[in-house]
Amino acid sequence: MKKIDVEKKYTKKQFIEKIRRLADTLEKEKTFIIQVNGKRLNIPSDATVTIEHEREGGDEEIEFQLKWKHD
Repeated sequence: MKKIDVEKKYTKKQFIEKIRRLADTLEKEKTFIIQVNGKRLNIPSDATVTIEHEREGGDEEIEFQLKWKHD
């Protein structure tokens, strides 16, 4: 399978709306559907959720990640 690495910036308001919808959907044990780079993704409710912290020089980064097996 081809490797894909896409990053998209959102306003704070857009991020809050997406993360709230994600939390609500996962809490209901449902599939989360999101479109990224024109492609629709179906993230199953049993996806593994991780939080990653990185520090490089004076910059710090935190990433909320969802991982699942592609069918």
